[in-house]
Amino acid sequence: MPKAKGKNRRRKFGYNVNRKRLNRNARRKAAPKIECSHIRHAWDRSKSVQQNLAEMGLAVDPNRAVPFQRKVTAMEVDVKEKKPKKIVRKPYVLNDLEEEASLPEKKGNTLSRDLIDYVRYMIENHGENYKAMARDEKNYYQDTPKQIKSKINVYKRFYPEEFQTFIDSLQKNKMEVE
Repeated sequence: MPKAKGKNRRRKFGYNVNRKRLNRNARRKAAPKIECSHIRHAWDRSKSVQQNLAEMGLAVDPNRAVPFQRKVTAMEVDVKEKKPKKIVRKPYVLNDLEEEASLPEKKGNTLSRDLIDYVRYMIENHGENYKAMARDEKNYYQDTPKQIKSKINVYKRFYPEEFQTFIDSLQKNKMEVE
């Protein structure tokens, strides 16, 4: 099979390219992007990964950081080796990470506005009668009574305070009408 035309063109050396800068930029781009802002700001590019993490008080290998406990038999003698303790030069990184970890987790999941309106409409018009809800004309997706009940329970679980105030307002309205 013949070669494609123009594939074996001679490469010419680029005299006007600064190789030192090109290699430095390539190394910088190849370095991994550090997602954690606390670690990124304290990172020293001139040092190795082990040196950087040791200065911050973090472990490179968690298996070596936490010693493995094994059962001691009667024949073994306890010999405690004293390892030199590593100096933490940047304790603020560890403190910031611990502080961030202690914050309560944000609730990221919510229900759609349509589902909330649907559930409120059904409870408002039918109360606890799930069979009547299933026959309602606004039941576009033809949910069964059990499906409607599960949707209502999901709404109760996601917004307990809002659900309780909604139920209280419904009871207040009933009392005013009667």
